[in-house]
Amino acid sequence: MLIKNDYKPRMVTRQVKQAKPVTTNGRIVLVLGALASAFALLVGRGVYLQTEQHAFLKEQGDQRFVRTIPLVAKRGTVTDRNGSVLAMSAPADSLYAIPSAMTQLPSDAQLQQLSTLIDVPIDTLKSRMSGKSREFVYLKRQLPPEVAQQVTALGIKGLAFQHESKRHYPMGDLFAHIIGFTNIDGKGQEGLELSQETILHGRDGGKVVLRDNKGNIVDSMDSPRNQPPVNGKDMVLSLDQRIQSLAYESLNQAMQKHQASAGSVVVLDGKTGEILAMVNSPTYDPNNPGAADSDHRRNRAVTDMLEPGSAMKPFAIAKAINEGKVKPTTWFNTLSYKIGPATVRDTHDYPSLDVRGIIQKSSNVGTSKISAMFTPEQMYDFYTSVGFGRRMHSGFPGETTGLVRDWHNWRPIEQATMSFGYGIQVSLLQLARAYTIFTNDGELLPVSFLKLNTQPQGMPIINPSAAQAIRHMMIAVTEPGGTGQQGAIDGFDVAAKTGTARMLVDGRYSESKHMATFIGFAPADNPRVIVAVNIQNPTANGYYGGVVSGPVFHDVMAQTLNVLGVAPTKPFKQAKTEHVATR
Repeated sequence: MLIKNDYKPRMVTRQVKQAKPVTTNGRIVLVLGALASAFALLVGRGVYLQTEQHAFLKEQGDQRFVRTIPLVAKRGTVTDRNGSVLAMSAPADSLYAIPSAMTQLPSDAQLQQLSTLIDVPIDTLKSRMSGKSREFVYLKRQLPPEVAQQVTALGIKGLAFQHESKRHYPMGDLFAHIIGFTNIDGKGQEGLELSQETILHGRDGGKVVLRDNKGNIVDSMDSPRNQPPVNGKDMVLSLDQRIQSLAYESLNQAMQKHQASAGSVVVLDGKTGEILAMVNSPTYDPNNPGAADSDHRRNRAVTDMLEPGSAMKPFAIAKAINEGKVKPTTWFNTLSYKIGPATVRDTHDYPSLDVRGIIQKSSNVGTSKISAMFTPEQMYDFYTSVGFGRRMHSGFPGETTGLVRDWHNWRPIEQATMSFGYGIQVSLLQLARAYTIFTNDGELLPVSFLKLNTQPQGMPIINPSAAQAIRHMMIAVTEPGGTGQQGAIDGFDVAAKTGTARMLVDGRYSESKHMATFIGFAPADNPRVIVAVNIQNPTANGYYGGVVSGPVFHDVMAQTLNVLGVAPTKPFKQAKTEHVATR
């Protein structure tokens, strides 16, 4: 039986709700919104940077692109009184690197060449060039122009030059102690370079420029910082290169002959106080001052104190003559005598001497008795009136005042020893200056390292007749029988005084170390030149001032009078004339 299946399954349909398609306009709105948000952030960031960070960003930008180039003032030239150049500045280039502009270090071959040219180790060059955050680092200061050209030819990117100048001293060590030297930045360090820094240096300027990232100058900028340099002033010294050379050679010959440790010579114009020469030994090269120790760089004639020995004797005698206490013909008992427990004696015993003889024979006894005619206060006032224990105001840095102790503390023996040069300390320049009261009719002159155009005003100390009397008596020192015959000069009357003093060592006077001094002037009647010589610790061929320093005085004085064209004051000796002719 067939069963008919009429069952039809019911179809269940599920209607799915479809999303509406995104239109083109909707996408645009989204994109624009995102852009607007980003733009707002950028604007906000820009406003923040321009307000809150403006100073910082400007500084950082300027560090990378804006530079103030120093315009160094030309340092003044220093010449002697006749125009010979003693110190000058020459162009030089300082090499620097801009590490931030270097994408890579130079090749090994370039570094080797650069190292050889500028004398800087390769490792040092690499170290200085490797700091990528650095905008400026010196590689070598003050290269000669020809070396700078060779460095440029290497073609190393990121290197540049800064134009500077370098100080040169054409005379080398001849004027070293007077001129001094500058450091690498052109600042005076010693001597007149230091004391006259403001005058010689002038005023540096500057120029604001724009650089690219390779360090090249691409433009100049207007700025209040743009200032032209004001060059330093030239300086004409009182010194004479010819006389300086003579003194230098003579001093060094004596130093070698007597195996001395140090020495100085001062030459003054007896009418103006101008310093015509000043030399010291040992010396140094101011072009390379770092190679010398400070002891060699010291200007002993100005900064060091010495006990002058018998070179002091004319002062006590001058005061006594000026005050009418004695005359050149006044006689004294000059045998040894005691002051308390101490004995005052001479090198040789003389029963009696007149004042002229006291100077000629250099009598300690006679001089001390003359000094004793005055109170300690009176002698103190006289010593200080001629400049001892006082600043000279010479313009030289570090000049000593010397030492004259307060007269309240003097004992009688100390007043005596000071009269013949012990217990009082002076510089050689002070001693030479004090002698201007004899060469300038009783007036003390100021000293000058600068050439003078007018006659300076002196300070009256003694009357002209007393000065004249001392001049005449001091001639006897260089005549037969005097202690300074080595200082005699043919054709001239020479007034001089020797001085020999034991040196202080650890607070006690040494028996084996001496100061040998010789000072004088010529022509005696109308003095033009003062020469003072001091040689320390001569250890060979004598130690007395007349023996050691006398020949130096003779050579320097004779040749200085010749250089200055001073006419002889008395006939030449025939034997001497023939000797000179054969030289």
